[in-house]
Amino acid sequence: MYEKNLGTKQKALRINLDRRIYGSFAEIGAGQETAAYFFKAGGASGTVAKTMSAYDMTFSDAIYGTEEGGRYVVESRLMKMLNREYNLVEKRLSEKRGEESQFFAFANTVVALNFQKTNESHGWIGLQFQLSPMGPTNYVVIHVRMRDDENVLQQQALGIIGVNLMYGCFFYYKSPETLLLSLMDDLTTDRIEIDMVRFSGPDFSKVDNRLMSLRLVKNGFTDAALFGSDGGVLQPSEALYKKHILMMRGRLRPITNVHVDLISNGQKQFLDEEDVDESKVVLISELTLHNLKSGDRDIDEKDFLDRVDILCSLGHMVMISNHHEYYRLVAYLSRLTKLKAGLLLGSPSLQDIFEEKHYQSLPGGILESFATLFSRKVKLFIYPTLQPDGSVYSCANFVVPDHLRPLFQYLVINDKIEDIVNYNKEHMHITTDSVLEKIKRGEPGWEKLVPENVAKIIKEKSLFGLPNEDNYEDTVKQIHQAVGNL
Repeated sequence: MYEKNLGTKQKALRINLDRRIYGSFAEIGAGQETAAYFFKAGGASGTVAKTMSAYDMTFSDAIYGTEEGGRYVVESRLMKMLNREYNLVEKRLSEKRGEESQFFAFANTVVALNFQKTNESHGWIGLQFQLSPMGPTNYVVIHVRMRDDENVLQQQALGIIGVNLMYGCFFYYKSPETLLLSLMDDLTTDRIEIDMVRFSGPDFSKVDNRLMSLRLVKNGFTDAALFGSDGGVLQPSEALYKKHILMMRGRLRPITNVHVDLISNGQKQFLDEEDVDESKVVLISELTLHNLKSGDRDIDEKDFLDRVDILCSLGHMVMISNHHEYYRLVAYLSRLTKLKAGLLLGSPSLQDIFEEKHYQSLPGGILESFATLFSRKVKLFIYPTLQPDGSVYSCANFVVPDHLRPLFQYLVINDKIEDIVNYNKEHMHITTDSVLEKIKRGEPGWEKLVPENVAKIIKEKSLFGLPNEDNYEDTVKQIHQAVGNL
């Protein structure tokens, strides 16, 4: 049962008084703030086997080994810390108290605010633990960004979220959703952002980390979460460090041949840019919370996972974000990498970008949003659309209000916006909505409108409302009969 009003000190004390929970703490980068809560709560001898902080890099490398690239605030360092400390607890204490204890190792590696307040404050926090004596080990790992503007406040927040993580793992493990919510007890998103979470181990075998990441965004703990092409969760700033990001946004329910054409030809043009290194390009399909919702209904989690599975099968990374406006998306991407990025858009999306109504809340209006959108190293690649009369609508005949036309022309001339030129006109009649309706009706021929392997997945799993095999043939016969009666 979730005890929402339980304070940090109360949580630490309850763990201290549980004689089964016993282990060590290793904290690097902002003091030993989590361990300090357990000492201050009283009864810490019942919980703490050891605490340590190997601040000096030479000491740290001697204990945990070196890191590729020389970075210390990375997940690989955290995992080395957890595994070494947990193994030491088991090795030294199993014979003496292994049959009555649930061992754990808590670790974090963080970089807090420096004296000049010029650095990015973030860190990795994790727990390796048993849920029963002599039982298997599990992990819960999170990545956080600290938003307090004082070092001492960041240290305090790290201590709180560390206690929350330990308490959640031992007392809310039966409900990972509750565990996730409890991480922000006694905190606000003004202080801490959690942009990645990963559950692993036998006791979490049924947890889908993609859903946990979706809930991070839904609950406002972060504005974006990222999955790799293998479906595994990634920490955005680590996965996209020194990468060129090429991103396509859409509902992608399902992804169709027109999307594939957009991606293929847009990617070719992006790679032709002089300041783009092909070896560093990553392709991301982005789903916004808005695009995951259907009318007033909440997000269908199965539908979300279906879309992610399909996109990953095509080799895409997938991002779920709450950045509905493109300028906010670009501001976020510029935090992750300093290299050039490209956005793949249809001309209706470009039309929407030039709608001034979206920027009424900004003091500087559309100019303020464009200062963010186009001042970074970002270029928009626009896929044309087919007009009702059969003509092609592109940047060449783009319709924009007269007072904004000089602004549009400036962006085109200065290489911020460019048409995708090598498009397949045969695919341009395809729309996601029409394909989705054909799938729901089981209408013959929809398979030709999507990539072959996507059609295979949709049919195998009866996705997007496709009639299953038991009634699919009957549905097709009914359609043919109805057509014949016309």
